Amino acid sequence: MQVFVRDNDVNGALRVLKKKMQREGTFREMKRRRAYEKPSERRVREKAEAIRRHRKMLRKRLEREGY
Repeated sequence: MQVFVRDNDVNGALRVLKKKMQREGTFREMKRRRAYEKPSERRVREKAEAIRRHRKMLRKRLEREGY
C-alpha cells in the first residue's frame, strides 16, 4: 500500500492511509491476530463471514436484476 505526501502534509497522508487500511480490512485483521483464536471459534467466524458475504451478494443481485 502506498500513500504520497504532498506539500509536506503528513497529517493528510496519514488520514488517507488510515482510510485505505480501513477499506481493505487491515485493522480488523490486526485486531483478530492479536490473540490466539481457537479452531472452533475460527470456523464459527468464517461461517458467519460467508453468510454475510452471501446475503450481501443476494441484496446486490436483487437491486441489480430484481430477483
